[in-house]
Amino acid sequence: MNENESGSMKFNKTSITAGVLLGIMGILALLSMKQDALTFDELAHIPAGYSYLTQQDYRVNPEHPPLAKDISAFPLLFLNLNFPTESPWWQQEDPPAWWVQFNLGTEFLYESGNDPRQIIFWSRVPMILLLLLCGWMLFCWTRKIAGDKAALAALFLFSFSPTLLAHGRLVTTDVPAALGAVLAIIAWVSFLKNPTSKNVLLAGFALGIALLLKFSMILLIPSLGILTILHILLSNQWRETAKYVSFSVAAGFVALFLVIWPVYQFHIWNYPQERQTRDTIADLSPGEITASEQAAIWMSDKPLLRPIAQYARGALMASQRSSFGNTTYFMGEVFSGGKLSYFPTMYLTKIPLALHVLTLLLLLLALLRFRSMIRNIPLDIWGAVIFISIYWAVTLSGNLNIGVRHILPVLPFTYLLIAWAGNRLFPFFEGMRARILFFGGATLLFSWYAFSSLSAFPHFISFYNESAGGTRSGHEVAVDSNYDWGQDFYRLLEKVEEHNIEKLRLHYFGGESPSYWLGEKYLEMNCSDQREEKQRTCKEAQEEGGWIAISLNELKGGSSKQAPGYDQDTTYYGWLSAHEPVDQAGTSILLYEIK
Repeated sequence: MNENESGSMKFNKTSITAGVLLGIMGILALLSMKQDALTFDELAHIPAGYSYLTQQDYRVNPEHPPLAKDISAFPLLFLNLNFPTESPWWQQEDPPAWWVQFNLGTEFLYESGNDPRQIIFWSRVPMILLLLLCGWMLFCWTRKIAGDKAALAALFLFSFSPTLLAHGRLVTTDVPAALGAVLAIIAWVSFLKNPTSKNVLLAGFALGIALLLKFSMILLIPSLGILTILHILLSNQWRETAKYVSFSVAAGFVALFLVIWPVYQFHIWNYPQERQTRDTIADLSPGEITASEQAAIWMSDKPLLRPIAQYARGALMASQRSSFGNTTYFMGEVFSGGKLSYFPTMYLTKIPLALHVLTLLLLLLALLRFRSMIRNIPLDIWGAVIFISIYWAVTLSGNLNIGVRHILPVLPFTYLLIAWAGNRLFPFFEGMRARILFFGGATLLFSWYAFSSLSAFPHFISFYNESAGGTRSGHEVAVDSNYDWGQDFYRLLEKVEEHNIEKLRLHYFGGESPSYWLGEKYLEMNCSDQREEKQRTCKEAQEEGGWIAISLNELKGGSSKQAPGYDQDTTYYGWLSAHEPVDQAGTSILLYEIK
C-alpha cells in the first residue's frame, strides 16, 4: 500500500467516524424534537420567518436578525399555509407592543386553519441541519490545526452536548449564532494568514452571515480586531499594519453593504417607510433616546439607508433588552436584573460534569507544561480564546439572565480548545503505562459525558448535571429556557387522557395554545395576573379545587422568596404548597388533584 492510499484510508475512516457521530446527533435531535411542544420563543420566530419570505415585510420580531428565521421558514413555503394578513395583530394600526408578535403566532398556528404540528416539525428540521453543519465545520477546523484524533474528540463533545441537542432542534438563534461565529473566525484567520482579495471577500461574507444570525455576534467585531492586532504582533509585520487595517475595513464593507444591506432590503421591500419610522421610534423610546438610537430613527426614512436603519433598530432593541434585564427564578429567589453568579452557575450545572473534570485536568497539566504549551500557538486558537473571553465578559456584565443558551455560542470554541490542549499534552506522556493512563482516563471521561447526556433523552432542555441533582431536580437551580420552556405540553395532553380529566385549570408557560388542544376542558388559571377577572379565576381554583396543572416556571415564580431589591409579589402560588402533585408531564408540568 502506497502513502497516498494509506492517507486516503485514514481520511475515510476519520470522516466516516465523524459522519456516524453527526448521524447519532441528528437522530437524537430529530426523535426528541418530535416529542417536544412549541417553546415560548418559537411562537414568535416561526410566523416572523414565514412573514419575511411571503410578505417581504419586517414588522414582526425585529429584535432578532432574519437569517435563521428565513432558513427555518423555507420548508413552510411548500405547505399551502394561510397567513392572517387581515388580522389586527398583523395590521398593527398602532405601534405594536412586544406581545403582539405572540398573538400573531397564535393566530397563524392555531386559528387560521393550519396544522400546527406540521408547521412546528418542518420549521425545526432546518435548525437540525444547521446544528449538524456547525458540528462538521468544527470537526474540519479542529482536524486542520490538531489532527484526526483531536477533531473526533471535539466532535464527540459537540455531538453529545445536551445544551446543543436541546436548542439545536428549536427555531431560535442560539445554535445558528454558534455556526456564524465559527464560520467568521475560520474565514478571518484564513484572511490574516493569506490576505488576498479572495480571502478578504470570504471573510467579509462570513462576518456578514454571522451578523445576520444573532445580534450578539456584533461581539465578533472587537474579537476579530484584537485578533488582527495580535497577528501583526506575533508575525512581526508592523510594516504591513496599514494593509491589514485597510483589508479589515474592506471586509467590514463587504459584510455591511454586500451581505446585510441586500438581505435587509429584501425584508423591508413591502414594509412602508412611514410604518418603519413609527415603529422604530416606538421600539427605541423606553428610556432616554441615545445618539445611536437617534441615528437609527433618522436613517429609517432614507431610501438607501432604511435597511441599515432596520438592522440598527434590532441591534439597539437587543442592547436595551440586555440592559433592562428579565424577571426570573434562580437558586430559591425571584429577581430582576443581573447577578454575577448566574451564568457561571448555569455553566457549571447545565454542562455535563465530565466536561468540567476534563477541563480542570487539562488546565492543571497545561500549567505544569506552561512553557511548552505557549509555544507556537496557532492563530485559530488565539481566535477562539479571544472570542470566548469577550463573549463571557459581556455576558457577565449584562442583565439578561434567562438561560444557558445565551452562552451557547462559546461551546464549539471550548471543545476546540479542549481537543487542541489534549493533543498538545499527549506527547508528554512517555512510556506505555503513562499513555494507557491517558487513554484510559480520556475514555472514562468521554463515556461519562455521553452517558450523562443520553440519560436525559428526550428531556434535553431540562438537563442538569449531578451537581444540581440531575435532570429531575434541576428546577431548584433555575427554570425558564434552562428547564421549562413549554416543551412538555403534548405530554400533558397524554396525562389528561390517562386520568380522564374533564376540566383542567392550567397555568402554562410556553408557545402552545391550551384552548386549541383542550377545548372545553381548559380553564385558564393565572394567579400572577393582578387584573380582577384573573384573580377571580385564581380564587375559584383555590376554593373549588379539581384538577390543576402548572408549569414549573410559573410555580417557581409564584412560590419563592423575593431577592433583595425585588418588590413584586412572589407568593401567589404559595397555597399549592399544601398539596402534593399526583403526576408530572415530562419534567416541567406538575399535575394536582385537589379534592
